[in-house]
Amino acid sequence: MVHNTIQIGLESMTRDLSSPNGDTAERKGNVTYAMDDIPPWYLCIFMALQHYLTMIGAIVAIPFILCPALCMAETDPDRSNIISTMIFVTGLITWLQATFGCRLPIVQGGTISFLVPTLAILGLPAWKCPDPAVLDAMNVDERRAVWTLRMCELSGAIAVASLFQVFGGYFGIIGSLLRYVTPLTIAPTVALVGLTLFDHAAAAASQQWGVAAGTFILLTIFSQCMGEVKIPVLSWKRDTGFAIIWFPLFKLFPVLLTIVIMWAVCGILTVSGALGPDHPARTDVKLNIIERAPWFRIPYPGQWGVPTVSVAGVLGMLAGVLACTVESISYYPTTARMCAAPPPPLHAINRGLGTEGLGTLLAALWGAGNGTNTFGENVGAIGVTKVGSRRVVQWAAALMVLQGVIGKLGAVFILIPQPIVGGLFCVMFGMISAFGLSALQYVDLNSSRNLYIIGFSLFFPLVLTRWMSAHGGIIHTGVEALDAVLQVLLSTSILVGGVIGCFLDNLIPGTDEERGLAAWAKEMSLECVAGETAETYDFPIGMSFIRRWKWTSYLPFMPTYEPGKFTALFFKKKL
Repeated sequence: MVHNTIQIGLESMTRDLSSPNGDTAERKGNVTYAMDDIPPWYLCIFMALQHYLTMIGAIVAIPFILCPALCMAETDPDRSNIISTMIFVTGLITWLQATFGCRLPIVQGGTISFLVPTLAILGLPAWKCPDPAVLDAMNVDERRAVWTLRMCELSGAIAVASLFQVFGGYFGIIGSLLRYVTPLTIAPTVALVGLTLFDHAAAAASQQWGVAAGTFILLTIFSQCMGEVKIPVLSWKRDTGFAIIWFPLFKLFPVLLTIVIMWAVCGILTVSGALGPDHPARTDVKLNIIERAPWFRIPYPGQWGVPTVSVAGVLGMLAGVLACTVESISYYPTTARMCAAPPPPLHAINRGLGTEGLGTLLAALWGAGNGTNTFGENVGAIGVTKVGSRRVVQWAAALMVLQGVIGKLGAVFILIPQPIVGGLFCVMFGMISAFGLSALQYVDLNSSRNLYIIGFSLFFPLVLTRWMSAHGGIIHTGVEALDAVLQVLLSTSILVGGVIGCFLDNLIPGTDEERGLAAWAKEMSLECVAGETAETYDFPIGMSFIRRWKWTSYLPFMPTYEPGKFTALFFKKKL
């Protein structure tokens, strides 16, 4: 049984999907497990662990920036509770997204896009932290009152701002604008995600370049050079007993293998004394995290207090929601292509954006201090591992929920040395940038028009956002809320790059062939093609009822949605 199951999984590389065209068969050959494939459960666990380890570093990094801005003490035990809350909500919304949302194998979780408006809001005079001397003189309850008041403000602002994405997604408002999101919009938006994050990769990798270099060298060897190398594994089945099978270890688990090997290397360097005390590559510098983490704790909505709402907070967070929306729209067709899946139809995109907004709303109500967005690191992990199975991400979501409840379980993985995380980021962020630039294959790169748009939309956002970060208080309109909004908008490179690319591509004259619109329309299919996309993006349950009910064709988030019907119904009296 084991042998047959693994053999079926290996043959999935060349097996054709049941579709009316040959494009799917070509896409299928690019991955080991495609989106609708179901690997054996024991492989799912380890491949899900790869996704967990890929996202845990980014999740944990957010509270280390957020908590000081909230005026929390470094020794406050609620820091680990905020981390557990983030991971718990990440697991819930990831499962919901992969199962009933866009149904792509994407991980939804905390994002740096919300940190920028968060820091801008907490930098306003009304929310600045008291003097350190005043904070030090406070007792535990007084200090808790200070940071929970700020957390409630963030929660309310994020919750209200998320409604834009919820209603805009589920009611098809955002999806109706997709015709303006062209390859010259996608390329700078996605590419800038990776290019902008190089500071974070450099900060982690530079703590010990030898360990970081060993990490990305091993990952490169395992994923790119040894993908076809198989190792003998002893298996057993009831009919024939024990047998030797050849298992593609390096193809399926390059990230996990790299982490385990480099973690062991860091452990040897720690025991041998080669690394000095408190060196970031040591494996014992974060042991106190395990000691302080609770064994069992279930996060719940409103755990820090009742959310509060202000105009300045909502407008600031709206910039983060817009940035996440543009970024996710860019990821959906990219992820589908990486997973050997057909392009997501309009109803799946609408549902995905609405579900992401719902995840941001839940994260706000639970008190995570952040929203949710598609994790670019995990999209990059799909490209490295060639495993795009939806079932793997669902297992990863279960691991996240479990870790969010059992604090000490997640604390073990938080112990991964930062240089290892930095080495992984060097590869993952590079993959994200490369996939963003791959959208340029649809446009005419011999056109001076296109080269101008590409160059300006990539370069200028880096210049502007770097300057804005160095001159935080440069904008003075006389309205503090407007100053914060403009600061956030102009400091978000993916938003600036996407807007510039979209504006210039739709403003500067160019033929459809030159702009790549014909080829992109085929890739970014907004219609549900019978046979190919129906089963892939349909709900896992209840489709017989949905197809029987005629009214579902009017709802932009239903698999039976017929574009134009909802608008025609809404404006029927006016027309």
